[in-house]
Amino acid sequence: MVSQHLSVAANKIGGLRLLRRSLDARGRRIFYVLRYAVWVDEKPTPEPTWDLPQRNVQDAPGVIVVGFGPAGMFAAMRLIELGYKPIVLERGKEVRARRRDLAVLNKEGIVDADSNYCFGEGGAGTFSDGKLYTRSNKRGDMRRVLEIFVRHGAVEDILIDAHPHIGTNKLPKIIQNMRENLIELGGEIHFGQRVTGILTRNNEFQGVSLASGDTVEAQAMILATGHSARDVFHLLHQSGILIEAKPFALGLRVEHAQSLIDSARYGCETRPSTLPAASYSLVEQVMGRGAFSFCMCPGGIICPAATANDEVVVNGWSPSKRDSPFANSGIVVEVKPEDLAPFAAQGALAGMGFQASVEHAAFQAGGGKQVAPAQRLMDFVLGKSSQSVPASSYLPGLNAVSLGDVLPKSIHERLQLAFRQFGKTIPGYLTNEAVVVATESRTSSPVRIPRDRESLMHPQISGFFPCGEGAGYAGGIMSAAMDGERCAEAVARFMGKS
Repeated sequence: MVSQHLSVAANKIGGLRLLRRSLDARGRRIFYVLRYAVWVDEKPTPEPTWDLPQRNVQDAPGVIVVGFGPAGMFAAMRLIELGYKPIVLERGKEVRARRRDLAVLNKEGIVDADSNYCFGEGGAGTFSDGKLYTRSNKRGDMRRVLEIFVRHGAVEDILIDAHPHIGTNKLPKIIQNMRENLIELGGEIHFGQRVTGILTRNNEFQGVSLASGDTVEAQAMILATGHSARDVFHLLHQSGILIEAKPFALGLRVEHAQSLIDSARYGCETRPSTLPAASYSLVEQVMGRGAFSFCMCPGGIICPAATANDEVVVNGWSPSKRDSPFANSGIVVEVKPEDLAPFAAQGALAGMGFQASVEHAAFQAGGGKQVAPAQRLMDFVLGKSSQSVPASSYLPGLNAVSLGDVLPKSIHERLQLAFRQFGKTIPGYLTNEAVVVATESRTSSPVRIPRDRESLMHPQISGFFPCGEGAGYAGGIMSAAMDGERCAEAVARFMGKS
């Protein structure tokens, strides 16, 4: 087939390499699009691959890395490659102990403030699906990041798939392998260590103080704490360290039967086994604001993503086989400055105050123990109360309420209109057999920690490198990982000049 396509004799083709694989389901004919590298009258050139660093950095200069999510992990790995010793401080637990805390959260509705779906080894990425794609091609070497995952146990398919995915069931082992590799190469990883202070002298970073009472000193720090580390944002604000309000979005998570999404996207009653669980991506302009789908999880699960016991936050994830009978997605609306007016006294933390107020309202409406307020989708759009809600993957349980009493009016009205539009795009989407669940509120950080464009350092403190999603410079596993590597490289430049 390749020889015919290129009009080249088959015996002249010295080799093929599959570079990209994507599924095109836009028309009646569904087909895979494959992109190959082809060698004609020559042998294939070997493809450069990432391999484990050979150096050991046990006695090298130390760099503090706060947070062991995607940004922190990849920053630590890159530091070792560059000859520096990462000293990782993670507030949560290692992944096995974290799993036990998540079991308690799902079954009993009890949130451990330091070990949950957001905090712990691997960060929010560990138990939020493992989607490995990003819209940005300019933030770093995506191929390198994917190869590092493969080197630590991910399937090689992620190197060629247009939308690579590992799965929440497989990510923990991969992350454990990365941690063991980092330690073997001389890095340090300390769990259960929450940072409570940043130590400086003459506007130069000196170290951090911990909740345990200990201090850790170093010449540089990469702060990679994720979008939900509200105590860190408070710490910076109270310490007079510059932070800024940042745009974000807020809304609901909607859940359909996966069979409905399959039928709508593939045009068949039953999805063939050769096709993956169907997904969708939706966006509309509604009353002057963007409304869009976020973190769509085909064959997925809705999970409780709160970081405190007096709030309800939901997120979604999929296992590697994407074989749950449900499909879920965040549907969110842009938050604008006028929404934050009641929280203006909080300054740069106004967005965080707005976010928290909706999460607290959801907790009250749910009735406690992470039970989430919910409504049938058509009832939500029509403004009618739901007397019951359909079966759902959300384990702590749902409480049928009117979500207009939970969401701010500016968000609620736009979501109602957005769902009407989405119902025109996907046949059968707008149905009362679907459920909307509050709140999808941690789409991104409501705060940005500023940094110089060139040095990546905070403008006030030499040696302080804000990093990743929590600092406002990433949005997902891939972009966070690449930003972690960029910050590690910036640290190496800084340390080399000092």
